[in-house]
Amino acid sequence: MMATTLLSFLGRVPRTEQGYRETRYDFGDGNLGESTAFFGWSLQRRIKAERLVIMGTSGSMWDHLFEKDVPLAGDEVDAQMKLIDAVHAKAVTAECLAPLQAPLAQFLGCDAYLEIIPYCRDEREQVELLSIMARHVAPGDTVHIDITHGFRHLPMIVLLAAMHLKTTRQAAIEGIWYGAYDSDTGEAPVYNLAGLLHIAEWIEALHSYDKDGDYGVFAPLLGAKGEKLKKAAFFERTTNPVRARSELRSWAGMDHGYLADDPAAALFREELEKRIAWHQDSDRASWERALARRYLEQEDYVRAIIYGMESIISTEINERHGEIDDYESRDIVKDEMRNTRHEFRTLSNLRNALTHGVRSKGRATKKLLESEQELKKKIRDLFRRLKVL
Repeated sequence: MMATTLLSFLGRVPRTEQGYRETRYDFGDGNLGESTAFFGWSLQRRIKAERLVIMGTSGSMWDHLFEKDVPLAGDEVDAQMKLIDAVHAKAVTAECLAPLQAPLAQFLGCDAYLEIIPYCRDEREQVELLSIMARHVAPGDTVHIDITHGFRHLPMIVLLAAMHLKTTRQAAIEGIWYGAYDSDTGEAPVYNLAGLLHIAEWIEALHSYDKDGDYGVFAPLLGAKGEKLKKAAFFERTTNPVRARSELRSWAGMDHGYLADDPAAALFREELEKRIAWHQDSDRASWERALARRYLEQEDYVRAIIYGMESIISTEINERHGEIDDYESRDIVKDEMRNTRHEFRTLSNLRNALTHGVRSKGRATKKLLESEQELKKKIRDLFRRLKVL
């Protein structure tokens, strides 16, 4: 069952004779709440997670979790005394925490887990932390992560951990929380850094587009208006540039093609529009040339050849002042080009071999299909000869 999970890091705040330093955290709603040394308590009172995972190292202030109201009896009291000694020695182990986990969960009224984590000094330890966090998150969970008391380098690791949970657990990351204590003023405003994940989503979308040319990946970032980009991507990838351009022009003509409340969109707007700029060209041959070049760079050789051939056909029809969108005219020109232009015929043979798995009778074509480097070089050479590049 999907649940709300709070993953909270337990560090070690300064301690005096009166105990660990306490702070009243300000969530910005005018209610400072109770004073506490561990921000996780304040956050748990607000979000009421069904699953609370407290993570700390062997030197974290584990004893603080049991200083006040958690009822302990018998062996649990002995376990608490041993834990206090281990905290002072910075030698807390999972065995120290195990007897105290159940009474803490009963007191809090939720599932509670106490995890010893590594110091995350190298890649192996950093991956181990991601694995520990993922172990406590079920598919579809809503997740909050508290980084207030973690190491200084922890936020970078947690950002990757949050991305990992989104991908592998389909988790909804509602918050990456940081209580920023100011020693000069004594104030502690609380910030939610989950917006960084949205920036990461834009970066991931740009990377995905540059890899395979599908700008439909931007659609989820643009809300309902992004559906036009999704449709345009579909038409482009099914080699229908006319319909693709129509959808792109419709999206670009919107007064607000981007979500008004998305500051990240402004950061990436120029990059996105640069990637779909082909629709601004005035004629079909230009669109097709631009797409052929782009797909060649993205090593999508089938689409590169298809658009390259179509651009050559469009150019020839333009020079004849024919009807560029007439299928019969295009077929006639294509047949003529196959019979009269060796380079065009070679492209056509490569297309057939790549698309249909047709075994080429020509040794040259067969050899090209055995080396991606040679294939790309040959297509680029043919494109230059046929003025696609």
